[in-house]
Amino acid sequence: MTTLPDCPKCNSKYTYEDRDLFVCPECAYEWNEGSDSQETKVYKDAHGNTLTDGDTVTVIKDLKVKGSSSVIKMGTRVKNIRLIDEDHDIDCKVDGFGAMKLISQFVKKI
Repeated sequence: MTTLPDCPKCNSKYTYEDRDLFVCPECAYEWNEGSDSQETKVYKDAHGNTLTDGDTVTVIKDLKVKGSSSVIKMGTRVKNIRLIDEDHDIDCKVDGFGAMKLISQFVKKI
């Protein structure tokens, strides 16, 4: 029996193999066998808390919506965020506005 590597993200020992990827059931991180040396980007909110996919966040200041006269008010909750590697860190749906991209420095993790 071969020994599977621990998860490089959360150090869980309960990893399993799915085709050519290793998968961690605790943090849902997937990686190739040779990708251990790659750095993963860490996303942080305005208070320095680490963000992960699926988190719920709150907007900490009024945000103007480009191309519209609307404003996303401070305190608006955004559920089930998705982290992306672009100029805006968060891809989400805001109730009343639809699909939106936000910058992580303007949100607080709940």
